[in-house]
Amino acid sequence: MRFIDREEVARRLTYEVCIPIVRQAMIAFSRGETKQLLRSIIPLSDGRLFGVMPGAMGANAGFGAKLISVFHGNFARGMQSHQGLVIIFDPESGAPVCVLDAGEITAIRTAAASAVATDALARKDARRLALLGYGEQAATHARAIAKVRDLESIVVWGRSPSRAQTFAERMQSELAIPVAAAADARGAVANADIICTLTSAAEPILQGDWVRPGTHLNLVGSSYAGPSEVDNALVARSRFVADSREGVLNQGAEFLRAKAAGLVGDEHIVAEIGQVLAGDIQGRRLPEEITIYKSLGHIVQDLASAWALYSQPETAS
Repeated sequence: MRFIDREEVARRLTYEVCIPIVRQAMIAFSRGETKQLLRSIIPLSDGRLFGVMPGAMGANAGFGAKLISVFHGNFARGMQSHQGLVIIFDPESGAPVCVLDAGEITAIRTAAASAVATDALARKDARRLALLGYGEQAATHARAIAKVRDLESIVVWGRSPSRAQTFAERMQSELAIPVAAAADARGAVANADIICTLTSAAEPILQGDWVRPGTHLNLVGSSYAGPSEVDNALVARSRFVADSREGVLNQGAEFLRAKAAGLVGDEHIVAEIGQVLAGDIQGRRLPEEITIYKSLGHIVQDLASAWALYSQPETAS
């Protein structure tokens, strides 16, 4: 059985590689060509979760599962918040054939999925990115979205001004794009065309009346029913697109809160992103429309990424 460690994942699963993989996985998912169950999540203690995500790709691309811990306190310790394994099985024999580092796959494919959604839903002239959060996903989202839009500026906000400033300096050096730290979340999004929420906040950090018409948002930080990064008004104002309709109806905290408040019904989820990508349902209709992509994460995104790494051996340089 092969093992692909974090360093190999980071080296080989570039955004140029991962973005097309994730795009096709989302289309296949929405066409019913893949199979997955809702994630099983076990709360361990405050800020600590354990998740199990099983799924299957098409007939020739294997099946498997991701076992992952989510420890939000790891950021302060210089460790990944998401750690675990992806295990893939051979579709012909049923034998387990590869184990891969799940933390790095999750970090890259989550941002790649947001880049795919941004490319499909954001205005073509969107150039200004706001990041709420300065952790690992903020860095991966800056890198990934820079692949699908010609960014002219990035603004970051987080609860620690010093960490936000350090992040801004590091990303500006890496991406050669002006990156500034904002004093508050409202200031961070004031001129944004694209907003990514990437925090572990339990209650909304972003209010609907702060968001300009025509903005696209990727809601990423909340991965289960409970914590919500944005308020109900923003959900109600938006054209709301899910990665998985079933997933959001069961585990999408922002949508579920707005629904419980009586502001939206199930029909407010206008499409899955795979349906938009396939051309079955229109994404953005008007330049002034606010679009939201709610990211919970597909196991098929992980499996497609893992299968590519396993089935396409690394070539010697």
